[in-house]
Amino acid sequence: MNKNLLCAALVGGLSLAGSVSAQEFDDRWYVTAGAGMNFQDNHRGTDDAPFGTIGVGKFINPNWSVDGELNFQNPSSNRNDDLNWSQYGISFDVRRHFIADGRSWNPYVVAGLGYQRSEEEFDPSNPLLPARFERNGAPSEREDGSVAGKLGFGVQGDVGRVKVRTELAYRAHADDDSIGAYLEDGEPRDDGEDWFGDILASVGVVVPLGPEPVAPVAPAPAPAAPNCADLDDDGDGVNNCDDRCPDSQAGQTIGPDGCPVPVSIDLKGVNFDFDKSTLRPDAVAILSEAVQILQRYPDLNVEVAGHTDLCGSDAYNQSLSERRANAVYDYLTSNGIGSNRLVGPNGYGESRPLESTPQTNPECRSETNRRTELNVQN
Repeated sequence: MNKNLLCAALVGGLSLAGSVSAQEFDDRWYVTAGAGMNFQDNHRGTDDAPFGTIGVGKFINPNWSVDGELNFQNPSSNRNDDLNWSQYGISFDVRRHFIADGRSWNPYVVAGLGYQRSEEEFDPSNPLLPARFERNGAPSEREDGSVAGKLGFGVQGDVGRVKVRTELAYRAHADDDSIGAYLEDGEPRDDGEDWFGDILASVGVVVPLGPEPVAPVAPAPAPAAPNCADLDDDGDGVNNCDDRCPDSQAGQTIGPDGCPVPVSIDLKGVNFDFDKSTLRPDAVAILSEAVQILQRYPDLNVEVAGHTDLCGSDAYNQSLSERRANAVYDYLTSNGIGSNRLVGPNGYGESRPLESTPQTNPECRSETNRRTELNVQN
């Protein structure tokens, strides 16, 4: 069976598709429309004719699409140009697209199966036609339908919203009751023709329906669990990782493990001469260290307490202890320690001796008892 193989439509389509970008996966439904040339099988006894298509389809994944397509063509009979010969049908096509990133065109192969309906006028007086053809007037008309299959290839690409498709395909049509199946060049065939093969060359457009799909927004990552090294729940200045005492209270002195530590301010040596409340030089040096400790721990509060030895009357010793406490209090406040951090000054007289000796003993003048203390309050 001779075929007219004309690839001009495909070459033209390739030049057009070379300027379009590679198609990405888009699962919207789309409509198609195309036009081309149907190069008829020579044995049909018909002239080549233009044809049109319209259809609908969609991509089912990035590489495969399915289409349903209607077609129509109206070729002329070369036995008599005045006789009508029209054909229309439907085809269900599957295309395998070969898409590559960065490529400006995308080839594909197509396979389809469908149904073609033929309406063919003929001269009822033609003695060469078999008697099986029904004569229903002048001219008479044959109407019949049969299955058709299609194989081909093409290219597809984007031109903005619209896609361009150009295709070359072979359609086998089992139209074994056509006039061309029994006549060839005006003469009867020795045996009837079972099917005909046509070449379809076309260029069309693909128009997606609806808004362009938007890439899904990735959900925001779940917030990372806070790092214990960045947390300090009890506000003691020691992070949760290192804090072994997570319930420490404000104002406590905290060690590097987050636990309260006892702070003692040792004022041993801040003693006074007998019956005196004046700070001695050695006492000033010790109080200077106490000031540094209080500055290092700004939340620390202390009581300033003065004491005396056991010599003298209770009333006199009470007054003396108060004067000694005032001397230390004044030194601390004059060196930057706020009065709000100091309790007192309080005098305790001889009521809290460190060394107890009888009143009658000259040793009652114990220097150990003539002292001032800073007692931590928190």
